[in-house]
Amino acid sequence: MNQDNKRTPEMQELLDKILGGKKQNYQDKRNKPNSPGNQLNKINQGLNATVKLVLMAKSHWRIIIISVFGIVGASLIALVTPTVVRSLTETLIESDETGIINSNLLILYSVVLIAAYILRAGCRWLGMFVSHIAAWTFAGELMAVIYEKFQKLSMRYFQNKQTGQLMSHMINDSSQAHVLIAHAIPDLISNVIVIIGVLILIFTINPVLAAVTMIPVPLIIWSGTFFSKKVAPLFKLDRVMLGELNAAVQDNLSGMKEIQAFGQENRELDKMSVLCDQYARINVRANYVAAIFHPGIEFLISMGTVIVVGIGGYLAMGGDMSVPDVVGFLMYLGIFYQPLAVLSRLFEDVQIAYAGASRIFEVLDAESEVQDMPDAKVLESCEGEIEFEDVSFKYIEEEPVLENINFKAKPGEMIAVVGPTGVGKTTIVSLIERFYDPQKGRIKIDGVDIKELTLESLRSQISMVLQDVFLFNGTIAENIAYSIKGATQEQIEEAARIACADEFINQMPGGYNTLIGERGVRLSGGQKQRLSIARAVLRNTPILILDEATSSVDMETELQIQQAIENLTGSRTVIVIAHRLSTIISADQILLLDKGTIKERGRYEELMAQNGIFARLNKRKTRD
Repeated sequence: MNQDNKRTPEMQELLDKILGGKKQNYQDKRNKPNSPGNQLNKINQGLNATVKLVLMAKSHWRIIIISVFGIVGASLIALVTPTVVRSLTETLIESDETGIINSNLLILYSVVLIAAYILRAGCRWLGMFVSHIAAWTFAGELMAVIYEKFQKLSMRYFQNKQTGQLMSHMINDSSQAHVLIAHAIPDLISNVIVIIGVLILIFTINPVLAAVTMIPVPLIIWSGTFFSKKVAPLFKLDRVMLGELNAAVQDNLSGMKEIQAFGQENRELDKMSVLCDQYARINVRANYVAAIFHPGIEFLISMGTVIVVGIGGYLAMGGDMSVPDVVGFLMYLGIFYQPLAVLSRLFEDVQIAYAGASRIFEVLDAESEVQDMPDAKVLESCEGEIEFEDVSFKYIEEEPVLENINFKAKPGEMIAVVGPTGVGKTTIVSLIERFYDPQKGRIKIDGVDIKELTLESLRSQISMVLQDVFLFNGTIAENIAYSIKGATQEQIEEAARIACADEFINQMPGGYNTLIGERGVRLSGGQKQRLSIARAVLRNTPILILDEATSSVDMETELQIQQAIENLTGSRTVIVIAHRLSTIISADQILLLDKGTIKERGRYEELMAQNGIFARLNKRKTRD
């Protein structure tokens, strides 16, 4: 097995060293008043996306201010160099006139410069290091906030979204926040302060020359504004295309077996090549615009230097300005124009951050269709009674899936829902879990409308075995134990026995510690189904939902699972979505759905005696 993407012992040792051996309590971090998640609830939704991102980073403002002091300190200390050079020039001119060299002054200037450079290096380190602490800490927190938002959104939000796109929102777009926090904000504040400080100094030396050097500044500001308008759509498109590329890669990697089985490698390679080329071309265009802008700014800055050399030299030759002042002025000017060049780069950084922030808030500002009511109650315990009262539901307007559904499951009963494909059987169980809310009618648990209950407490009373089984990349034991915290090995094995999974597990090389791969790739469909049943059994809730639980098992295993289900009935309410009608013979009530409505209901014998749709369906399945 290729272990290149796994943590080696050396990597784990390095990670432990970075973490300092401390166990991180992320729940406490999220509950802090100024945490990004809590700040999000206080932000005016009408604000610019970049501004909202800055407000979310409130808990890091103190660190950002420290980094600003560091950067400002380094820039102000840099002002020492022109002052020393200016004084040195005066000393050398005097020495040339008098013939006396003051070596003590030369030593003093050297010591001052060395001290200034050491202090500047220290301030630069402080500014850069501290700002990146804030930036990457915030980026990590932002990823967690986006993931938490994903978990709160209803299933309808995910219907038309690609997994790769959502991953790009969470990882790629969040990472762009570090550009804003580590560079844009500290550089903006510190460079504005430096520009003001240098302006005061050069106007003190010579107001006329200082005023003349301001000529390129309006052009620089206009260029920055023009550049922002040109490059903003490109960076936004770049983020979108990166999301599409991530989505395509994720889809193709998940479906690699199908691609190879149907011999579609060249077709998928062509599609991927087109996306890669489009992404590359967008970045080339963005860099083309930047390649014009940045040298243009440098040229305008150079013209300012030319103006000082020409006019300053003229003033010096006319005796209106001393040579040391001209030299000092030129050096101050370099310090003045450097922040302007940095600010011009910030136009690009801000646009990159804005593109990422806009996509981040597409997620964070999304409203979940299914939410807790303000006065929602906690369902402490549950008998397991389920009642549908005149429930109607549709995923898309004009296309009803369920219409006027009425039934009641008493505690401990087994209710089977059968019918042709696409008539709304799985939708019924999705509504019980409140993955969606019905447009009409009520669903009640123990006589209480489930909308009046908190989602967390409602779902804590229900276990589900879905038709499309999802297993995590881990061991068999970890997947079974996923449903409850702190499950013992004995509990895990007992659940596996009830689900008829213990026999094949014990035959595996690692037993319960066997790694099953991503989505259980090393298991058969029937094995994955039985592990999913074991996971639901272990949770031991009053309500158990089985959505096509025996669809991927052989006849022998089906009989075993059927027996296991019968062992569970009576102790909990069981809702079974069945394709194989033989598994529901002992159901207390069978509901036959057709075209979104209940056409027949009753026990197995009753429905067979009616010789209606169910009987015909059952005879057809028996022949098959």
